[in-house]
Amino acid sequence: MIRISNIKINPKKKDLERKIKSIIPDYKSYKIYKESVDARHKEVSLIYTVDVEVKNEERYINNKNIRKVSCINYKYEITGEEELEYRPTIVGAGPSGLFAAYFLSLSGYKPLIIERGKDINERRKDVDNFFKNGKLLENSNVQFGLGGAGLFSDGKLSTGVNDKEGRIKEVLELFVKFGAYDDILYSNHPHIGTDILIKVIKNMKEEIESLGGEFRFNSTLTNIKIENNKVIGVYINDEFIKTNILILGIGNSSRDTFKMLNKNNVIMISKPFAVGFRVVHERLFIDNAMYGKYSKYLDPASYKLTYNNNGHGVYSFCMCPGGYVINASSYKGKLTVNGMSNYKRDSKYSNSAIVVTVGPKDYGDKLFDGLNFQDKIEEKAYNLAHGLIPAQSFNDFKNNKISNFEIPDAFKGKTKISNLREILPDYLNKEIINGMEYFDTKIKGFSKCTMAGIEARTSSPIKIERDDDFLSNIKGLYPIGEGSGHSGGITTSAVDGIKCFECIIKKYAPFKRWYYVGRRNI
Repeated sequence: MIRISNIKINPKKKDLERKIKSIIPDYKSYKIYKESVDARHKEVSLIYTVDVEVKNEERYINNKNIRKVSCINYKYEITGEEELEYRPTIVGAGPSGLFAAYFLSLSGYKPLIIERGKDINERRKDVDNFFKNGKLLENSNVQFGLGGAGLFSDGKLSTGVNDKEGRIKEVLELFVKFGAYDDILYSNHPHIGTDILIKVIKNMKEEIESLGGEFRFNSTLTNIKIENNKVIGVYINDEFIKTNILILGIGNSSRDTFKMLNKNNVIMISKPFAVGFRVVHERLFIDNAMYGKYSKYLDPASYKLTYNNNGHGVYSFCMCPGGYVINASSYKGKLTVNGMSNYKRDSKYSNSAIVVTVGPKDYGDKLFDGLNFQDKIEEKAYNLAHGLIPAQSFNDFKNNKISNFEIPDAFKGKTKISNLREILPDYLNKEIINGMEYFDTKIKGFSKCTMAGIEARTSSPIKIERDDDFLSNIKGLYPIGEGSGHSGGITTSAVDGIKCFECIIKKYAPFKRWYYVGRRNI
């Protein structure tokens, strides 16, 4: 197999096969390895890297854009010999927990997966009802339930992590196996979309069950039993369950869990995060700004913007082309927002968060000071618009005033015109204003937008410490994923779950006991 890189294609023609044939006339077949858009010049191009099957490969390896490659496939080996007395317990059914559960189930460890929220169909109904009627269920919402917080998002899979061991490739291929479109295997900015991700996660859950894993929904981890610095069991809704292995794949909204862990002397540290507002533009404005005359031939456009001044970085985060701003609240009396797109990204609007980094100098250096800061600004956002999503034009935000304007139809959840300047400390507001004005020099007209907030849960304000074997200071306790402070996004969280699985199979043998679940033995 040889790999040809830097093949430039006119978006209007999309004549990739002709270009490949001009380079290798006698090729047998090809597979797209990577696809991206180069919009740095007036003439926008699609850039492809392709893997080509051809006889006599050596004839064509004659320049820097053609090289011989071998396929990297993910492999693992079970070498653990220590016998497990009880099933591994996984808390959290987001991407880190699900991928740990999948590989443990595939390998005969029969995990028990605990999720405080609901199964996917019930969760979706609760979320839709919340968007329409504002009825919030604290354990079934955008943050909690099967699929985790990433389920109601854009389903972005981009990551800058090196994939020498093939874990990311494995994650993407499994998503395709469970129902995602195969363009995620080669797109430079892969995304699944909420509508497709719901089907993918449902299929993955059913596969885990068929392999011997068990799910329990509406089940919250309320405490851990520890003896001699080892986990010996957990309390789920105050029911005691014995376990040797506790994998914590909790989300960054699990504030009660963080406090419970602290009471049990689990070592955690405070970490910086970012807060800010969602900005909404017409999708065609962003598409034309990024791609010009080529925009109608390309998928909805993304952007990535950064600005740094006075030690507070301001940047765009979780950009959702053709998407919606959603009410992502999970606690009564508090409000936070997020972005969401379906696979086709066919909303008339695009949005992203414009956020500013915050750390101990902004909220204090005690363990829960960052978490308390999140609570405080979410409560302000809730009170500002009486539980609706507060919205404002950037110009009014800059001038610190409320005025009438038409809020675009770009929201999942009801909105109310408000003065967003009342949520954050004003020095942070001014950093965002400076950033937005700078971004306007990069994308002319960018500051003519609608803002909504607050976006408070960009990442966890807490990190649960762990060693190279993924163990916390408590033996048998494995903190993983975004909520534990060890990943950011769907793909890296999934990979974190796989790495945790690898640590377990190096120490423990597959589970040998038999449990009766429902109508079958596992």
